[in-house]
Amino acid sequence: MAATTRITVTLPADQVTELRKLTDNVSGYVAEAVARQIRHQLLGEDLRRHQEEHGAFSAEELAEARERIFGFDGAGTGSEAA
Repeated sequence: MAATTRITVTLPADQVTELRKLTDNVSGYVAEAVARQIRHQLLGEDLRRHQEEHGAFSAEELAEARERIFGFDGAGTGSEAA
């Protein structure tokens, strides 16, 4: 198990109410949300750096990425994902 540190976080009351409806493990839920946000930001930085070095992504590259991520080209109405 990874080392942990106790911190205090202040959230709007309505968010806490909804959060408690979703989980009885608030710390785990928040930890996963933070990890997801960190991954998102790191990926964004990597993508920006790639484009700075190699130019903007082509339409074909974007379509291929959408297909790999979502399993379709992402151009439809969303019914393809069902």
